[in-house]
Amino acid sequence: MIDLSPIAINGHTFLAVTVLLPKTTLLTVSNDKGYIMCGALDVGLLNEKLKDRKIIAGRAVGVRTIDQLLNAPLESVTLEAEELGIHQGMIGKDALLKMV
Repeated sequence: MIDLSPIAINGHTFLAVTVLLPKTTLLTVSNDKGYIMCGALDVGLLNEKLKDRKIIAGRAVGVRTIDQLLNAPLESVTLEAEELGIHQGMIGKDALLKMV
């Protein structure tokens, strides 16, 4: 199953996506500038092999719901996210607000 739903954070709209897969769930919250995602995100790949795409993203681990993703500290972030002031340890929803 795939669930897509808009969510508001401090008056800004983001798209929350939940994908239920066998033995795992993929979670993302995004806007047109960037996104945060569950542990399935490979930040190293984005920073190294896809560096030219300048992807703004953050990764939280151990989350199982969108609410947990929004409230979890980010375990890692891309280089482009760091340039926006998003950093490791920042709460997911605070990182998203830096993307508006």
